[in-house]
Amino acid sequence: MSIKRVIPCLDVKEGRVVKGTRFLGLRDAGDPVELARLYDESGADELIFLDITASVERRRFMVDLANRVREAIAIPFVFGGGIRSLEDMDKLLAAGVDKVSLGTAAVEDPKLISQGARAYGRESIVVAVDAKRTGQGWEVHTRGGRTPTGLDVVAWARRVEAAGAGEILLTSMDADGTKEGYDNELNKAVASAVGIPVIASGGAGKLEHFRDAFLVGGVDAVLAASLFHYGEYSIGQVKEYLAQEGIPVRMAE
Repeated sequence: MSIKRVIPCLDVKEGRVVKGTRFLGLRDAGDPVELARLYDESGADELIFLDITASVERRRFMVDLANRVREAIAIPFVFGGGIRSLEDMDKLLAAGVDKVSLGTAAVEDPKLISQGARAYGRESIVVAVDAKRTGQGWEVHTRGGRTPTGLDVVAWARRVEAAGAGEILLTSMDADGTKEGYDNELNKAVASAVGIPVIASGGAGKLEHFRDAFLVGGVDAVLAASLFHYGEYSIGQVKEYLAQEGIPVRMAE
């Protein structure tokens, strides 16, 4: 089994980290730069930063904030939200971001995935997929979960891999913020359909949930937000538990 990653996520609105439940009821969780530094020091494998209202408000990303976060941390840094062109990607990568995450823009212009992969390497391109259960499957939603697209999640995952995505950030809208566990039926359906890494997001509430995402869901990384932001568990506690359960993780030095 390859090394598995534990990744905190900073959902940012108006320059502050926020967190809600099922994409609603947002509440303040702190300063993004301070939290980024804390997670770097506590052994996070990567940091994912999402400007959650950029696509809804149809505005550009916060490159100045990306700069400040990059200066504060040494771990890999993923930025998403409001990225709509190669020029946008170039500005972020020049600011020190390691990977860019495309969500709404990827659905509206799938060629952007291929263009980004050709220009910067597929390892720099993450496609974020917000999935909501519909009957026997899941539907892709865009604009912060507000807009259903009619796209089947598994079919879309295969399509973005073929287009050149290097990784998929898969969020269960139904599980998001509930702390009732990841949707491992969803995770397994996507992870088994593609050959690129899948990051599971939405639903972490206790240590067993992280284990099950790897052993049942078959993902390559787990993402959590409120669980870490509000101090319910530390990155170290999660990794120690996973190691005890036989799941290979990188321990902080």
